[in-house]
Amino acid sequence: MTMSNVNFLDETSGLTGWNRRATKTRAASRPILRPGRNCWRIVHADRAAALVDGEEYFARLETALRKAQRSIMIIGWDFDGSIRLRPQVDPAESPPLGDLLRSLVEENPNLEIRILVWSVAVVHAPGASGPLIFGAEWQDHPRLHLRLDRHHPLYAAHHQKIVCIDDSLAFVGGMDLTVRRWDTKEHACDTPFRLRDDGTIYDPVHDVQMAVNGPAAHSIAQLACARWTIATGEDVQPLSRPDMDPWPSDLAPDFSRAPVAIARTYPAWGQESAVQEAAALNLDALSAARKSIYIEAQYMTAPCIGDVLERHLAAPDGPEIVVIQTHESHGWAEKKVMGTNRDRLIRRLRQADRYDRLRAYYPVVPAGDGFCQVLVHSKLIIVDDRFLRIGSSNLNNRSLGLDTECDLAIEATNGEMRGAIDGLRNRLLAEHLDTDVDTLVKMISEERGSLIAAIERLNVRDRRLHPFDAMFDEGPVEPAMGTNLLDPVEPFEPFWFMKRSKD
Repeated sequence: MTMSNVNFLDETSGLTGWNRRATKTRAASRPILRPGRNCWRIVHADRAAALVDGEEYFARLETALRKAQRSIMIIGWDFDGSIRLRPQVDPAESPPLGDLLRSLVEENPNLEIRILVWSVAVVHAPGASGPLIFGAEWQDHPRLHLRLDRHHPLYAAHHQKIVCIDDSLAFVGGMDLTVRRWDTKEHACDTPFRLRDDGTIYDPVHDVQMAVNGPAAHSIAQLACARWTIATGEDVQPLSRPDMDPWPSDLAPDFSRAPVAIARTYPAWGQESAVQEAAALNLDALSAARKSIYIEAQYMTAPCIGDVLERHLAAPDGPEIVVIQTHESHGWAEKKVMGTNRDRLIRRLRQADRYDRLRAYYPVVPAGDGFCQVLVHSKLIIVDDRFLRIGSSNLNNRSLGLDTECDLAIEATNGEMRGAIDGLRNRLLAEHLDTDVDTLVKMISEERGSLIAAIERLNVRDRRLHPFDAMFDEGPVEPAMGTNLLDPVEPFEPFWFMKRSKD
């Protein structure tokens, strides 16, 4: 696959001067999506749907996997064949994922399954490392292939989360097929099916995935096949004219006959040039906001994202900005960089918020006499009722240029699409506020379209959105020392000799 060489990231703000000016002066009426700048291509999808939380995604995925006729391609940051896609039902009805995949290839002699996993997942990711390194019984089949993706710079992650079925249906978003991803929309602290291997309950987790079919799914299959070829050296091509329809019959689409943009991130490595479409897409979309920006992010720390939001907050007629993030970071490096820089960016934005149009929250649910946090793992941006982005890339430095990412975006071209984008945002907010969509919509109307005012009126239940301390406290606003090392925007050049030869 030929990758365009888009090299606009710098060491300070994340944008060169030309792109900074272009982003600042974008006209409201100008289309956001621009192939060759902020997306790879725009491709038609007969149907597209947002799947909120693991229970909804995994159940539909299992249905689609069982319909596969020719091909299943799984690309992930992590993979664990021991998970069950429907842990709340009998194991005979929904067996472990690895066993399910093995049964599918045994039942269908025309089916080929490929699974590509980031190589460093064996030591860094939460799934079991043994089966990735040494194999497992369910992998012992000539048409079921699991490979580790080693084609990345030092410290970079292969971070895409993609499943393609018969090159006719694709799932893209924030959810890997691994442990600690499944949850219900209630996110109750004591859900008995959200278990670790030791029988303890892991924290609630919120995430979003997108399903698309038609030509859009076929293009994603092209991307996945190209990644397989780069990582393994095996030339795999998508079906030339797929005519299967594995779309789950019980999944109502949010969009019909919709143009879907595919935006990628690849670091410069070996024979591949850098691709930074997702970074440009985020900045262009955020810059185009006029009324509201709604963000769900595991990490939001990148200074260039702060630049755009800061300009909006300083303007007298800028949009309201609502950011929902993960509160508690795990591990020393994550706390040192992601947690610290999250708070510093919130403070920076708060200081620019001259007109009280910023809110930064984390979701909590009741637990006994207190509450527990909900881990926000989604990577979602909604701008006005015009733009939706769901994908794998966080709003941190490494997702802008170091890691391998894939995002999908939809820009509304009619009232039906605008209603669908608005509806998804309201569905997500209603979930966090423990209310129903109709009540939220009514409150937004009563508050003359103010998202923040509606949230504050409804944010009174035990399950709620809690403001970050950085919305009120004092402290530094610049990125922490060590950020360039622990959250870089591009590969470390001193390790150039580790790249593959171009010969």
